[in-house]
Amino acid sequence: MEIAGDRNRSDRPSPTREVAKDLEQRERTTAKPSDIDKSAPLFPENEAKNFRTRWTEIQAAFVDEPQVGVEQGDALVADVIKRLASTFADERSKLEGQWGRGDNVSTEDLRLALQRYRAFFDRLLSV
Repeated sequence: MEIAGDRNRSDRPSPTREVAKDLEQRERTTAKPSDIDKSAPLFPENEAKNFRTRWTEIQAAFVDEPQVGVEQGDALVADVIKRLASTFADERSKLEGQWGRGDNVSTEDLRLALQRYRAFFDRLLSV
C-alpha cells in the first residue's frame, strides 16, 4: 500500500534537506521581510557543518543499526538544543554582568537583544 506523497527512496532528496528546504520556503512565504533580513544563523558555519556531518553519518548508519541510529539522532538533537541554550545563557550572562558591575546597558543594546530573542522565538514557533 502506498501512502499519499510516498515516492521511491532513490528519487528523493534526504529527509534533512527536505525539512531545511521546507523551512526556507515557509520563511519566504510567511515571514515579514524585516524578519527575514534580521534572521541570523543559529550557529557559526563550522559548527552547523559539524552538526550536519554528524546527522549524515547517523542517517547512513541507520541502515545497519536502526536502533543505534535513532539513539544517536536523539543524542545529536539534544546536543543542538543544549548548544542553543548555552548560547542564550551566555548572552544573558553578559548583560547581567554589565548590570551587576553598574555599567549602563544602552537601550539600543537591549533592543537588539530583545529583537534576537523575538526572531528566535518566532523561528521556534514556525518549525
